[in-house]
Amino acid sequence: MSNKKVTLHTYHQASAYSSPWTRAEKLRMLFWELSWLLMCRWTPKPMNAWRLIWLKLFGAKIYGYPFVHQRARITLPWNLTLHDRACLGDRAVAYSLGEIELMPDSTVAQEAYLCTGTHDFSSSARPLQTGKIVIGKSAFIGARAFVMPGVMVGDSVIVGACSVVTKDVSANTCVAGNPARIIGYKSD
Repeated sequence: MSNKKVTLHTYHQASAYSSPWTRAEKLRMLFWELSWLLMCRWTPKPMNAWRLIWLKLFGAKIYGYPFVHQRARITLPWNLTLHDRACLGDRAVAYSLGEIELMPDSTVAQEAYLCTGTHDFSSSARPLQTGKIVIGKSAFIGARAFVMPGVMVGDSVIVGACSVVTKDVSANTCVAGNPARIIGYKSD
């Protein structure tokens, strides 16, 4: 695993209770939530193309034909990039306050959580901080795993179920635990 320092973008907030979002952004977020609920959440799995259309309408970058489960939760689709055959599973959460990119053939399993947002706890205003998450080509994020802001998961990585990924993960490794540690190497 890499020890590089995670770079986070810090938003300006006057206090811990002020929002970093404008009124227009909040309205756009509300419209997205309602649209997903009414137009996508009820759809059966084979209606993936329909869900991808709605994601594109709200600014998601879609390449090829990824799969998004109807019960996946996506906070801000305009911060989401999905490549061909990437998969966002049942009840997986893409907390995309910052960018999230799923590379080709990557899988985010059921109830896994990709979290791009945190707070600067050294400030009394506790401003929002975001960092891009990248899930590498052919990587697998196990059920209920948690990926922290600013983390890059390399190509062909396997993240064990319920793991907490706090640092970048090198390609072709298997990690597990809290915090996630290398437990093996993937062989083709």
